[in-house]
Amino acid sequence: MKTKLLILTVLLTMFGLAAPAKKVHTLGDSTMAPYDESATVTRGWGMYFGNFLTNGWTSINYAKGGRDSRGGYTELWQTAKKNVEQGDYVIITFGHNDEKNGGMDGYALKAYYESIGDATKAAAVDLRGTVPSTTYKEWLGKIVDEAREKGATPIICSPVCRSYFDGGKIRRNGRHDLGDSFSVLTENGPIEKQSVPQNDHTMDYAYHSEQLAKEKGVAFIDLTKATAELYESYGDKKCHDFLFDGEGSTHFNTTGALLVARECARLMKAQGIMSDDITLPTDITVVPATGDMGEAYKGQTLTKEFTVNGFGLSPEEGTVSITATDGIQLSTNKTDWASSLTASYSASTLVQTFYAQVTLTETGTITGTITIAQGDKAITIPVSATAITLEGGTEVKAYWRLEKDAACELTGPATVIEETFNGMEVQRYSNPNANTVWPEWTGFEASRKTQRNLIVGGAWPADEIDDNPERYIQWGIKPAKGTELKIDLISLFACGCGGNGMCSHIYFSTDNFETRTTIFEMKTMPANNMQFVESKPVISLKEGQELLVRVYPWYNGSATGKTICLSDLTIHGMAVDSGTGISNVKKSTSETAFFTIDGCQQSALRPGLNIVRDADGNVKKVIY
Repeated sequence: MKTKLLILTVLLTMFGLAAPAKKVHTLGDSTMAPYDESATVTRGWGMYFGNFLTNGWTSINYAKGGRDSRGGYTELWQTAKKNVEQGDYVIITFGHNDEKNGGMDGYALKAYYESIGDATKAAAVDLRGTVPSTTYKEWLGKIVDEAREKGATPIICSPVCRSYFDGGKIRRNGRHDLGDSFSVLTENGPIEKQSVPQNDHTMDYAYHSEQLAKEKGVAFIDLTKATAELYESYGDKKCHDFLFDGEGSTHFNTTGALLVARECARLMKAQGIMSDDITLPTDITVVPATGDMGEAYKGQTLTKEFTVNGFGLSPEEGTVSITATDGIQLSTNKTDWASSLTASYSASTLVQTFYAQVTLTETGTITGTITIAQGDKAITIPVSATAITLEGGTEVKAYWRLEKDAACELTGPATVIEETFNGMEVQRYSNPNANTVWPEWTGFEASRKTQRNLIVGGAWPADEIDDNPERYIQWGIKPAKGTELKIDLISLFACGCGGNGMCSHIYFSTDNFETRTTIFEMKTMPANNMQFVESKPVISLKEGQELLVRVYPWYNGSATGKTICLSDLTIHGMAVDSGTGISNVKKSTSETAFFTIDGCQQSALRPGLNIVRDADGNVKKVIY
């Protein structure tokens, strides 16, 4: 098979044709999702699945935190299917967020409250949540059917366990079976705290995902069983210490995510799924295999995460050395940096995360290598980073003070996307607390006012462990006509007020949140303690593109009246000519007459498009 594939590739190359891309698309929730290594220690297993693919296969991870099977179909699949082609594979896993509302369907529950005229309860319903035997299977089934229509092969994976231990075993609800306590929606309203015997799978999401796979005749990977066995092999304490992110019993660190991805690949290979295209190396390997750190501005420092792993190593105990060439510093904790490290392993197993750091002192591309060695075996990773400068054009700054209203102060040619709310509202503008703590370098007083934002209805629901896709606060910016907008800074301040349980994710996106980049994550934010959020991305917005910034808040446990306080949002960049013939200049002393686009004379340049006649009589269009 491999020989035929090689011959086909050579023939395609001879005739100037590229071999078709071969892709595995992964759809899931926060346990699978991609995370920004600079913002959090949390990792999703979908980030590492591609490391076990060979023969030119790549993995594309569409998973997002907080999505249930309905959101998997209505949002994630709608994005993914644009890229799905004949011969691709689609891995589908949901369940964690389908358990909202005690196993009732969120939309059905809202409709019931609306039918009895209870607008308050209707507004408070978490629209996520499905019934395992009905709506859960229906939404998964839609993805399966449409993946087949595209000529792809769907694979259903049951959800990974939560590490809820009872003695040495994972509890029933940790295996996504709500049979010990669930709710049922009847014509007279919800009935809570229902239960069924252990052998009754009515409320077992993993069981119903397997039943769906049998009904549809598609492959099924039992990650629920596999992860239960993995966690139990470690035991409660070691499981949480070695596999999880320190923020509960659901989300993985790098080691946990990598092991789950490997387990999924192993189970697929064992079932004959992509068996020739999955590799399970036992020697030392490094993820990622190349260290392209991308672009940043001159003077910035770039950091990239790597993971060294090995299974079945010989000898059973030993060390691995990690060394870098000049200009690259290494660390295992992002605090202590050196040009070399040593990693120890035991039981023939090694999983070690380390970080490489490069400071961009000169414009241009910096190159180097990192070498990982065990005995007489060595792996060399190429490393590169590019420093750029942002020069020319007109400075743009959008600044939302958020002191008394949502007004934005705009400098330079751009269009502001005003603040909007989804599932959130402004409670009031005031200082969060007389004892508000700001970073010392700001010099701000404790009484400085901020925008205090509250969930609609005032009550934060229980059992939320991630952001809700229907609850966020948003701002944005887009280029003015005839310009390209290069963004180099996004910053703001955020804190919780009323308790230490406020949590939030802050993202930006340039494609209306089909994809997103994390710039801040914090759980159990210290009350009244302002956190400074800053990102220095390299973003080029073409005319018509938008940069959106969103804050997604949730609370650690049910609560009322708790707010998230926001202040001083800044988006900064440079506007340059997009090549349409419209210049981007600052006000000049040679400009003698200024007109609007419809010919009305004005006293000076104004924000937007202007017609300018200079002292020599030359006329030009100017964006200011």
